[in-house]
Amino acid sequence: MSDIKQQPSRLIVGASTDGQPLGQELRLGNRHGLIAGATGTGKTVTLQRLAEAFSEAGVAVFAADIKGDLCGLGAAGEPTGAIAERIASIPWLDHRPQACPIRLWDVHGQSGHPLRTTLSEMGPLLLGSLLELTDSQQAALYAAFKVADREGLLLLDLKDLKALLNHLKENPAILGEDSALLTTGSTQALQRRLAGLEQQGAEALFGEPALQLQDLLQPAADGRGVIHLLDASRLVHEAPKVYATFLLWLLAELFEQLPERGDADKPLLALFFDEAHLLFTGTPKALQDRLEQVVRLIRSKGVGVYFVTQSPSDLPDAVLAQLGLRIQHGLRAFTAKEQRSLKAVADGFRPNPQFDTLSVLIELGTGEALVGTLHSNGTPAMVQRVAVAPPQSRIGPLTAGERSALIAQSPLAGRYDQAIDRESAYEMLTQRKADLPEQPREASEESFADKAGDFFSGAAGQALKSGLRQAANQLGRELVRGLLGSLTGKRRR
Repeated sequence: MSDIKQQPSRLIVGASTDGQPLGQELRLGNRHGLIAGATGTGKTVTLQRLAEAFSEAGVAVFAADIKGDLCGLGAAGEPTGAIAERIASIPWLDHRPQACPIRLWDVHGQSGHPLRTTLSEMGPLLLGSLLELTDSQQAALYAAFKVADREGLLLLDLKDLKALLNHLKENPAILGEDSALLTTGSTQALQRRLAGLEQQGAEALFGEPALQLQDLLQPAADGRGVIHLLDASRLVHEAPKVYATFLLWLLAELFEQLPERGDADKPLLALFFDEAHLLFTGTPKALQDRLEQVVRLIRSKGVGVYFVTQSPSDLPDAVLAQLGLRIQHGLRAFTAKEQRSLKAVADGFRPNPQFDTLSVLIELGTGEALVGTLHSNGTPAMVQRVAVAPPQSRIGPLTAGERSALIAQSPLAGRYDQAIDRESAYEMLTQRKADLPEQPREASEESFADKAGDFFSGAAGQALKSGLRQAANQLGRELVRGLLGSLTGKRRR
C-alpha cells in the first residue's frame, strides 16, 4: 500500500499503443469526465480503476453501484485469465492486489448504511421533478412550501408534507394571496403522487438522521480516500426518478456547503454517476439549466463529476462541453442513425494523425478505450488508443458475508441505523387540530380555492393556468436563495 506522502500525481488509465502510461494530471481531476461504451465493453472495470486511483491519492469517492459488482472494491483482487494477461502485458504496472477502504449505503438500509435526506433540504423544485408535476401542481407545491417556511413547519418526511396539504385544504385562508394556487384538484393530485412514491418504497429516502456530507469526506486511517458506494441495483429499476433526484440533490448540497478551494493539487471528491442519462431524461428545463450551471461551477469547490453511460449523446451538449477526461469504450452501429451518432462521438476527440478515430472506435475490444485527456494547461490532448489497466481490487461482487462484515466494522455503524422522528409538521399540525374545536363547514361556504379549481374545466382554464405559472415563478423567486436555492429551496435543519 502506498504511503500517503507518496501519492501519485497522475490518474493513470492504462497503456497507450506504444506501451507508455496514459492518464491525466490529478490536479485536473475536478474538470469532470465521461466513461462511455456499449454494454459489456468494460465501463464498470474502468470506473473501478479510476475510483481506486482517486482513493490511492487521498481523494474521497462517491459512486452508484448499479449492477452490484462495484463493491468488489472492498476486497483484494485475484487476477486470472485475461486479467492476468493484461497485467503481464504492461511492464510498468505496479499491480499489488489490495482492498480499498469502502463504505456501503442503501436507501432501504438493507445492504448498507441507511441513506436519507429531508424534504426541506430537497426543496420544491427537485421534489416537483421527482413527482413529475404539471405547472399548476408545481405552483401548489411552491405555495405549500411557502407556508411551511413562513410558519416554521419542518418538512422532514412524506407524512409531514401530506399533513401540511390536508391542513391547507381544510384552512385555505392560511394561503392568503396564494389561495388560488392550491385547488382541490391540485391537492388531490399531489396526494396521489406522494402515494405513488410510497408504493415505490421511496419514503425510506426521506427522514432523519439525514446524510452528513462530512462523513463522505473523512479519509481512512491510512490516509486513502474512502470510496462510498450506493447500492442502486434495486433503486434504478424500481424507482429511477428517485435515484436521479437523489444524485441531483447530492450535487446541489455539495455546491452549497463546500467552500471555494481555488487551484489545488487534487480534488476533494470525485462523483461517479452511472446510468447518467437518468439525470436528464424528463428533467424540467429550469432544473436542467441549473444542473448545467452547477456542473460548470462546482469544480471550483474541488468536486469532479464523472458521468457513466452508453453514449455521449445521452448528455446535453452544454454538459459534454465541460468534460475533461473522456474514456470511450467500443460502440456498434447497425442503423444509419447509429452510424451518425458514432461519427459524432469520434468527432468529439482531438484527432490523432496515427489512426482514424472512427475506425478504431468500432474495432475496440473489451477493456480497450479511446482516451482523451487534458494537457497541463487545460487544452485537449490528441486521442489515444489505450489498454485499460486492471484494478487491484476484486473484479466482481462481495459475498453477503463480506458485505455484512464491512457494514458492521464501518466507523459509521450505528450512526444512521435508527430512524429519528422528531417534532415536525405532522406532529405540530396534529397538535393544533387537537387544540381547536371542530368548526363544521357549511355547504354554501365554498372556498375560493375550490371555485378556482372549477375554472380549469372551462373556457377560462388556459388564462388561469397562465396566471398560476406566473405565480409559481414569483413564489420560486421568493423561495430561491441564489443558484443552489433554485435546486433545493430554502434550507431548514
